[in-house]
Amino acid sequence: MKEWFQDEGFWDEFAPFMFDETRWNLADLEVERIIALTGAVPPARVLDLCCGVGRHSLAFARLGFSVTGVDLTPSYLEAAKESAAIEGLSIEYILADAREFQRLEEYALCVNLGASFGYNEDIEDDTRILRRCRENLMPEGAFVLETIGKETAARAFTETECLERDGWSVSARYNIVGNWEKLGNSWRASKGDTVYERSFAIRLYSGTEIRRALLDVGFDEVKLYGDLDGRRYDQRAEMQVAVARRKKAASR
Repeated sequence: MKEWFQDEGFWDEFAPFMFDETRWNLADLEVERIIALTGAVPPARVLDLCCGVGRHSLAFARLGFSVTGVDLTPSYLEAAKESAAIEGLSIEYILADAREFQRLEEYALCVNLGASFGYNEDIEDDTRILRRCRENLMPEGAFVLETIGKETAARAFTETECLERDGWSVSARYNIVGNWEKLGNSWRASKGDTVYERSFAIRLYSGTEIRRALLDVGFDEVKLYGDLDGRRYDQRAEMQVAVARRKKAASR
């Protein structure tokens, strides 16, 4: 059976709410902050894993980086390709599963942004993704992982959210799955007679857990931050950002 994130219909239905103008406008600033955290310099090769509609891959390419964007949703990749063509940017977009994509020691920087990690039912698949990211990095390469930390989810937990956007009424209900293992989501969007409803869950990692997971797959150094701006991962953290580095050659 397919996992929830392999359903293209989900991503098509909720794209207008996940990739609104505000989020698009943040991409350039977020990439600048990633560069400041990692010291990446163009024309270094960048892997944007789970790139979606290409917000960050486009921003990296504008700065002169050589970019590969990987995603599992064909419609998102087509949209990203169209945006790149309009701007005259050369970006390689690949339809692939993050658990499988492998180019040993190809990239100086790998990013997985926008809380697009922890989707898998089997926690071993999460580990597999982290291992692939480490293997795909050159020695001295950096991996930036932006997730919802277990600590920030607990502090800011709310049971419901509602918003209106472009004539759509969107609501979300949240619940904790297991012993804080996952954050359950139930989304509903309605406009006239059109109604979309989807439910899914994202695995949560504490700072200690995600650091341990990254070290266990072979990263040599892991630093945690409370956002891409480099703030501390403390009680004021907005997101959980891990910057992991590898120094040794990948195991063949």
